[in-house]
Amino acid sequence: MNESQSKAKIIKLAAKLDDDLELLEVDKIIPYFDEDCEIEIFGLKLKGTKNLKKWLHWFFNLFDTIKFEPIVIMVENDTFFEEFIIKVSFNQGKELNVKLAEVLEYQNYKIKSLRLYLDRLEFADIFATGFLSKKIIKLIKQKSLEGLV
Repeated sequence: MNESQSKAKIIKLAAKLDDDLELLEVDKIIPYFDEDCEIEIFGLKLKGTKNLKKWLHWFFNLFDTIKFEPIVIMVENDTFFEEFIIKVSFNQGKELNVKLAEVLEYQNYKIKSLRLYLDRLEFADIFATGFLSKKIIKLIKQKSLEGLV
């Protein structure tokens, strides 16, 4: 049975995780996670530290720099919730600021589950390299707000 975990310690661990993520070093991140962890992003579920490493390499290769700015932090029992802004630079100077939310479930002060919630379209600019793909993304963003603004 999992003993109750300290809210203050969970908050400290999550803050330290953000600090280490900003260093873009995979090996610094692995110790925060349980061996059988699960990561959920973009509708995909990745299980275990092997897939955690794969995800981190993919994530870190997208950006030159990453900075996290917390907005709201809540802890209930063993669950940490954070709304935050991620500020990234990529492609030698382009910058992007996006709001995300994450849910971390802790077990014995290790992350058992990480779920990231974000608008995938906000990151599409990173992948758009040519005129046509950039134009299509711009049109999709405009179309998605049609009638609202």
